[in-house]
Order: sequence, then C-alpha cells, then structure tokens
Amino acid sequence: MSCIEARGLTKAYGKQVAVKGIDLSVERGRIVGLIGPNGAGKTTALKAMLGLTPFQGNLKVLGRDPWSERDLLMQDVCFIADVAVLPRWLKVSQALDFVAGVHPRFDRAKAERFLARTVIKRGSKVGALSKGMVAQLHLALVMAIEAKLLVLDEPTLGLDILFRKQFYDSLINDYYDGDRTIVITTHHAEEIEHILTDVVFINDGRIALNATMDALQARYTEVRVDPAHVERARALGPLRERQVFGRSTLLFDGIDAATLESLGEVRTPGITDLFVALLGNSGTGLEANP
Repeated sequence: MSCIEARGLTKAYGKQVAVKGIDLSVERGRIVGLIGPNGAGKTTALKAMLGLTPFQGNLKVLGRDPWSERDLLMQDVCFIADVAVLPRWLKVSQALDFVAGVHPRFDRAKAERFLARTVIKRGSKVGALSKGMVAQLHLALVMAIEAKLLVLDEPTLGLDILFRKQFYDSLINDYYDGDRTIVITTHHAEEIEHILTDVVFINDGRIALNATMDALQARYTEVRVDPAHVERARALGPLRERQVFGRSTLLFDGIDAATLESLGEVRTPGITDLFVALLGNSGTGLEANP
C-alpha cells in the first residue's frame, strides 16, 4: 500500500484554485522533495495531506482519509512547518512533558539523547533560544516519535548554512530508517538533493515532473561545452543554455553520453537547474546555481 495516494486532488479558495487535479503516488520508505515556487500549491497540498484543510478529489494517507480520519492519522504522522509553533514562554523541559503527555508514541529518552548533543538547556525558555536551537528542539521532539510519515514544510527557513546542514544530517542519520517516508519542501533544493529518492516539481497547482532521482540522473545531462564545439552542441537541441565563467553550459534530455562527452565537461545537473530549465525562472523564487 502506498503511503500517499492522490487522484484528482483539488483545492480552491473561492475563485482561486491552488491545487489543480493532482495525481500523486508516494511509496513507503521514500524521501520525496516537493519543489516549486512561492504560490505553486506545495503548502496547500501538504495541508490537505495532513487533514488541515478540506479538498476535492480522492486522497489517502497511510490508507486513511486525512480530513475525516485525522485523529487516527496523526498517530502515525509528524509535521514540522517553517514557522515555530512552540510558545515562547514554554521551557524545554515543559515541551518534553507536553509531547510525552499527548502522543502515545513519544520516546522521551530518545528526545533527551538528541538534545544532549546540543547546547540547549532543559531550563531554557523557547523565547531565549536562537531560531536554529528552536529547530533543533523541534526536530528532537519529532524524531522521538515513532511515526510512519514525516512532513517538512520549509523546515530550515531562516537558518544559517551550518544549522541547515546539521538539521538534514540528523534527519538522515538519526531518524530515517529506510521504512519511514519523508516529504520535504524547501527553497534550498540543492541542500537536500543528495538525500532524496524522488523529486516532484509543482507549478501553478499542477505536477510538472514526478520521477526518481536515479531516473533524472540517467535522463538529463549538463555539459560545459568546449568553445570549438558550441555550434555542434546547439544542433542537438538543448533544453537550456547559460553562461558559466564565460563558457556555454547546455542542458540535454536523453542524449547519448558518449556524444556529450565529446563536446566538453559533463556533469549531472542540480534539481534547481533542472527546474529552471523545464519550467522557466520567471517569478519562480528558485535560483539556479552559477
């Protein structure tokens, strides 16, 4: 049974349709990156999956309808949003007490072990912690819950690069076990692509691409072309051409590797570069790496 199964998933706010008939299947044990610009429908789709908003179409998460069976579903799902929801007056020890009291699958000893690796003190109030420390606390609470699905909506927004790296290292090394499913949205796509098994591009409320990372790496190739071969490379019909340090860099779809290797330096494109190539960068809120 799939972890997430959506058919014709649609959500409208008045006359504005945020999600437009999405079909999506996520198998258990996958790590899926949901990539798209601001306003693309990512967060709305996640809210539907979490039972936070009604929807049209068919949607099952862990075999349950998230809107009508949310109480049961939430026993097996954890969620971290981009906005810290922990009250500023709450002490760290009280946060542990609270989660232990409301969630039957919370392992307090495990949370304590995670926090022991940080500088967070049990007597500190949330309001006295840095944003990075709040993210560490939130992650410790979530990782100590035996959930089957973890949903992360811009979980490292506003954190510096060190905290972002620590966050994802902890996620993979301390939480993911090959059986749990993780769905992540982020504007820092280049920071998560090495941990993803699948990527879904969403734009204007529709899915533009849904593929495994292995399939993307086998299909798409970027070449920094030798100046003498630029015209020959252009004749192959690249998806996109850009200048990198004064040299033409072209992105190709399905071209034989041996042919491309004769043109210049070959590499696998990043998912941000691929998103921009496939969907354009006008107002996407995503920036390709130079």
